[in-house]
Amino acid sequence: MPADIVAAIDLGSNSFHMIVARMVNGHFQILDRLREMVQFAAGLDGKNRLSEESQLRALDCLARFGQRLRHIPPEQLRIVGTNTLRQARNSAEFLVRAEAVLGHNIEIISGYEEARLIYLGVAHSVADVPGRRLVVDIGGGSTELIVGEKFDPLHLTSLKMGCVSLSRACFDDGRITEARMKEAELLVRLKLEPVTVEFQDLGWQVVTGASGTIKAIQDVVAREGWHREGIGLEALRRLRTALLEAGNTAAIAARWGLEPARARVFTGGFTVLHGLCETLGLERMEVSEGALREGVIYDLLGRIRHEDVRDRTIAAVIDRYGLDKAQAERVSTTALLLFEQVRDHWSLAVGGGERILEWAARLYEIGMLLSYHYYHKHGAYILEYADLPGFSRSDQILLAALVHRHRRGFPPDAFDHLSRDVALLARRLCVLLRLAVVLHRGRSRQPLPPLSLRVSPQRLELRFPDGWLDEHPLTRADLDVEARYLRKAGFRLGFG
Repeated sequence: MPADIVAAIDLGSNSFHMIVARMVNGHFQILDRLREMVQFAAGLDGKNRLSEESQLRALDCLARFGQRLRHIPPEQLRIVGTNTLRQARNSAEFLVRAEAVLGHNIEIISGYEEARLIYLGVAHSVADVPGRRLVVDIGGGSTELIVGEKFDPLHLTSLKMGCVSLSRACFDDGRITEARMKEAELLVRLKLEPVTVEFQDLGWQVVTGASGTIKAIQDVVAREGWHREGIGLEALRRLRTALLEAGNTAAIAARWGLEPARARVFTGGFTVLHGLCETLGLERMEVSEGALREGVIYDLLGRIRHEDVRDRTIAAVIDRYGLDKAQAERVSTTALLLFEQVRDHWSLAVGGGERILEWAARLYEIGMLLSYHYYHKHGAYILEYADLPGFSRSDQILLAALVHRHRRGFPPDAFDHLSRDVALLARRLCVLLRLAVVLHRGRSRQPLPPLSLRVSPQRLELRFPDGWLDEHPLTRADLDVEARYLRKAGFRLGFG
């Protein structure tokens, strides 16, 4: 597969999307585009578990997508899951099945990361304007609002309401009445209440909508002649009257030629958009062709070009939390030096382990912002639950696990909450991080001597120049303590 071919899949709560593109002069040219309305969110039961029927529906779709992805290398592809997979209690079970069908890893991204990627896709798909832009994306289970300028998002939020979830809550049997419409509108206002003032205070010069829901509404108002381009607030008010006149999903589908799957969620999606426009005073909205999957493509392009937003995120976190940059650099350099020496023997070349180790080494002291006591636990909590642009949920969980176990106790089950293949990688990366931290415990500005690390599956031999440890008895004592910790985790550390 040519190196300029990239692909993205968006496992949305309403639709699954895939695009395959070729990069041309920094922009992409679409080669293939697939969309299926899986309505994944409709498969969530009262306990937030995905039904077997909805999983099979999704797997059938992914099998078709997988045929097109068969020859695309992992580094040229990114697959992201959104709100439904964030909510589903059995999402891990589904991911195992889905990854087996696709032959590629799937990342579950946070609502914050979803909003960032949506903005990136929109900003690259519409004409540039002076000033700020408000972007609205109505998905199946969540709605993202982003205010940004040019290609930079300034303020983002993800609200738990979407065309599928609201349709299920208020129009589940397909009937549309004034009472049901008012109930749905109240739910939308309640979701918007906590964020309305902060968004209005930011202000914007143009509003852009991006989603299948918004495109469908644009098509309807254009067909009726209520608005020529984009969507206007007065057109939405007229559409509300028309929906009540139609009275049910079947009539909606017949009047506007909507496919049945779209018609079932149309009223819920309309109510979200109408409520947003009324609450925020949006008189007019343009509609973008680009959205989440296009944003994923541009983000992937940045990683391929070594312009990874995750590196900027790490640098911003270091500044925000006032970390010791010199110490972070020392620990990171040593951790990567050890990594290079054992990469092949410990099979560390796959899974992005080198980047994760580097980031963990730079952030291992982040918990000191709260307290030195148990700072490794504080740091793990921050990294797992903070909004970190560019990072998937699985990235953050792995990063948090390494920081949690970089010091003190290292039990054999420390990484049992991770999948089996990731747990093995995490255990080995954690050993390297622990050694790097121990070797720089004194925070000395003097560089370490040349180090040699040899490993077998459960044994490590760390060698220093002759006489160096005799001249540094504190380091020898620290390594003695570390050897006891590692022994409990099943590793044998020798040094001299």
